[in-house]
Amino acid sequence: MATSKDEFEAFFVANYHSVLATLIGVTGDREQAADATQEAFIKASTRWSKIRAYDAPAAWVRRTAINASRDSWRSDRRRRRREEPITGAAPPASSLVVANAAAHDLLASLPRRQREVAVLFYIEDRSIDETAHILGIRSGTVKSQLADARTRMRQHLTWTDTSR
Repeated sequence: MATSKDEFEAFFVANYHSVLATLIGVTGDREQAADATQEAFIKASTRWSKIRAYDAPAAWVRRTAINASRDSWRSDRRRRRREEPITGAAPPASSLVVANAAAHDLLASLPRRQREVAVLFYIEDRSIDETAHILGIRSGTVKSQLADARTRMRQHLTWTDTSR
């Protein structure tokens, strides 16, 4: 008979890389993504007896990881603002891990919420409802954010007529 610990370990092995990939796309930083993913799985392990009964425990972990990355991002931003006048140092450059440089630039141009929605919908191929569930927002908000993201990304694309 599998113990709760064995069950969680199997859940972790089956879902860790998928959640990490989502967070890499959302944060643009492999280390920050790994930290947030690990934090979410730690929280899940301490609450496993409750979370395992959810319809989609992996969605809970994704949402928790995304929230952890937001918290980290906000904290880093506040720290940089405090330190900037003292040191004059520029914030470190992001090291977004996206295979295609154009996709990297397009995602980086989006505000954080639009980037989260775009990564889940376009890169992870999740439905509107799944994306809404993972982010804890309404489906209409996902649609609106996707429309805004598409508009913003179109502004960054340049089309060249090569047929001449």
